[in-house]
Amino acid sequence: MPVTDVRHDLDNLTLTITADFAAPVARIWQLYADPRQLEKVWGPPTYPATVVEHDLRPGGRVTYFMTGPEGDKHAGYWLVTAVDEPSSLSFDDGFADLDFNPSPTMPVSKNVYTFTARDGGTRATYVSTYESAEQLQQVLDMGIVEGASLAINQIDELLAA
Repeated sequence: MPVTDVRHDLDNLTLTITADFAAPVARIWQLYADPRQLEKVWGPPTYPATVVEHDLRPGGRVTYFMTGPEGDKHAGYWLVTAVDEPSSLSFDDGFADLDFNPSPTMPVSKNVYTFTARDGGTRATYVSTYESAEQLQQVLDMGIVEGASLAINQIDELLAA
């Protein structure tokens, strides 16, 4: 399993997931740069993602929905704030209605994904920062650690294909 460490810090309002992959940085970058590959690794296996819009540049927007086992759909969006191909990506990630209007009652996280060469492969560090401890606790209670870990752990299978 690629995920090697998960830490949440209510004082610093962060959730950090670390994963190691047996692939070069440029290959891991492609998973996020290509919307069809992103679909295969963004949602957990029981909630696969469909990327609708994918503009991976500062000021760009990525929209997606995940479809649950009962056919229920859950939408979200990224507002891309920085791109340093192939080593990092920053974006605000939020929940949305099915027309991709941001949900005013759900948390928005500021995310920094960093990809560095390590031991012939790539170490990915995924850091999400929330506006409050309550917002971080809300997503923890929703199962974000389990869902994100399951999603990230799908990357090895995609790399092997």
